[in-house]
Amino acid sequence: MTTYYLSIYFRKFVAMEQYIVSARKYRPSTFASVVGQQALTSTLKNAIATDRLAHAYLFCGSRGVGKTSCARIFAKTINCLNPGPDGEACNECESCRAFNDGNSLNIVELDAASHNGIEDIKSIIEQVQIPPTRGRYRVFIIDEVHMLSTAAFNAFLKTLEEPPSYVIFILATTEKHKIIPTILSRCQIYDFNRITVADIVAHLGRVAADQGITAEPAALNVIARQADGAMRDALSIFDQVAASAHGNVTYEGTTASLNVLDSSYYKRLVDAFVKGDIPAALLVFNEVRRKGFDALFFINGLGEYLRELMLASSPATLPLLDLPDDLRADIAAQAATLKPDFLYAAMGLCNDADLNYRASGNKQLLVELTLIRIAQLLSPSTIKSGRAGGPIKPIKKPEAQQATSAPASSAAAAAQKAQQQAPAQQQPPKPAAQAAQADRHRPGEYVAVPRSTRREQPPAPIRLGGLSIHGNSANTGEKATFHNRREQYDARQVLDAWRAFGALKEKELPALFTLINNFTPAPSEIADSWVIKLDPAAAIQLNDNIDELVAYIRNALRNDAWSLHTEIQSSGLGPEFWSDSQVLKHLLADESFAKFYKDFHLKLL
Repeated sequence: MTTYYLSIYFRKFVAMEQYIVSARKYRPSTFASVVGQQALTSTLKNAIATDRLAHAYLFCGSRGVGKTSCARIFAKTINCLNPGPDGEACNECESCRAFNDGNSLNIVELDAASHNGIEDIKSIIEQVQIPPTRGRYRVFIIDEVHMLSTAAFNAFLKTLEEPPSYVIFILATTEKHKIIPTILSRCQIYDFNRITVADIVAHLGRVAADQGITAEPAALNVIARQADGAMRDALSIFDQVAASAHGNVTYEGTTASLNVLDSSYYKRLVDAFVKGDIPAALLVFNEVRRKGFDALFFINGLGEYLRELMLASSPATLPLLDLPDDLRADIAAQAATLKPDFLYAAMGLCNDADLNYRASGNKQLLVELTLIRIAQLLSPSTIKSGRAGGPIKPIKKPEAQQATSAPASSAAAAAQKAQQQAPAQQQPPKPAAQAAQADRHRPGEYVAVPRSTRREQPPAPIRLGGLSIHGNSANTGEKATFHNRREQYDARQVLDAWRAFGALKEKELPALFTLINNFTPAPSEIADSWVIKLDPAAAIQLNDNIDELVAYIRNALRNDAWSLHTEIQSSGLGPEFWSDSQVLKHLLADESFAKFYKDFHLKLL
C-alpha cells in the first residue's frame, strides 16, 4: 500500500515538473517565429545568406521584445550545417541539436548585470582565443551590456574591435544611452520595436488554441495592453489569467483577475459630463474607490479614455486605437456626440490633476474637484472659478429639496423667464458725427486701456468689465494710462500697420503671420474702434498677442484711442463665446440698464 501511494505521488510530482510557463515554452526558435520584428529578422537572414556577417552586433530595445531570442537564433543559424532555402536553421544537424539541448560549446552567454567587472571581461578575452570545435563561429552573447563598469568597457574595446575571424559578439541592452560611444562605434546597431497590441493579441490567440483554451478577443486585448509592448510580459499575464479561467478566458474574468478598471465606468462618467450631472460623476468615482482602485489610477485611466475618444473623433486618427473592432465602434459612437474642444480641455484637467496629485494634501478632493470642472465645461456659468478649466456652478439640489424651495422663488423665476422671452429691443445706431463727438475726450483725461479677451475665461453674457465711466478706470485693479496722441488717420494707414506687424512676427510666430495676412479688421460704428471677425481658434490665437498688436498700431497711427475687438464668426456658439459688442447688445435689451447706460454716458472700450 505504501508503494502504491508513493507511485501516485511520484507521478503527480513528474506531472508538475513537466509544466513549463508559456514565456519559456513558446520562446522563438526560428526567425519566422519571432513576433513583431519582421524587418529586422529579414535583414539578419539576408546577411547570413550572403555571408556578410559583422564581428559585433548591438541589439537594443525594451524588455520582452526578442533581443536575446534573436541573438540565440542568429548564433544557431550561422553554425547550422544544413541551412534551409528560407535561411532558417535545419534543427536536425549535430550543431543544431547541441544548441537545442543546451550543450553547444560554440555559444557563450554572459549576464552583465551580475558579471560586470573587469575580471569577467578578462575571462571572455581568454575564451576568445579558443577556436570552435564544430561549426564555423564562436558566438559570445553579453546580455544587459550597459551594466558593465567603465573599466570593463575599456578592457573590452580592443578585443571587440579586432576579434579573431571565427568570433562574433552580440551585445544586448535595454538602455543604449548608457553605453559609451567607443563601444557603439564598433558595432552594427539593431533597434527592436515595441510589439504592437495587434501582434500580441494574434500570438496569444495561437497560444490559447494550442493549449485548448477559449479566449475572447476583448480579454486578449486587455492582456496585450497590460503587457505594454513586451511579449514575455503578455505570456506571463496570460498564464495568470488562464490559471483562474478554467479553460475559458473572458473579458469580465480578465479585468477581475488583473484588477483592471472596466471602461464602462469611464463611459458612464463621460455621459454624466455631457449632461452636466455632477452628483452622478461623483457617485461613479465613489463606486470606483469602493472597489479598491487608487484615485491616481482612476484619474490616469480617465485621461487615457478621453484620449481614445479624441482619436476616435476623427476618421484619420481612428486606426491609432489599439482596440477590437466592437470596442472601437462603441468609442467612436460616443466620440461623435462630443466636441473636440471639450475633449482637449478635459484631458488638460486630468493631466493637471496627475501633476498635482502627489503634492495634494486631500487627494480625494483634488479628483472630485477635477470631475466637477470637467462636468462644467459644457455648461458655463457666470460664477468664475479663478483657475483654468472653466467655471464652477453649484451642485444641483435633489428634486425633493428643489420642490420645497420652489414656492419661495417662484415669483423671481417667473420674472426672469418673462425677461428672457421678451423680444430684444434694438438700439438705433448713432450717426457718425454724433459717435465721433461722443468719443472725443478732453485734454488730460484718463481712459482705461482696453483689455484683450482672456483665453482661459471667455466673456459671459452678463459682464460690466468692458464698460467705463468718463474720468474713472473701468477696473480698479488695472492701472489707467494717460492718452495724449489723437492724430487723424485713414483706413489705408491702419491696414499698412496691420500688415507691418505681421511681417515682424513672420519668423517668431508664423501662425500669427498667416492669420494677419488672411484676415483684416474693419471700422465699427464707434470712432477709433475696429472689429475683426474670426473663428474661435483664430480668435484665441490673436487674443494671445492683441496687446502687443494694438500698441504697435497705436504707435504707427500716433493715436492712443484706437482699439481692436474680436468677434466670433459662428452663429451656433453659446453666450460664453460672445464678443463685447454682443454682450452690450444683450444688456441694452433691458430698459433699466439702457437708461443707466445713457444717463451715465457709458461707452464700450
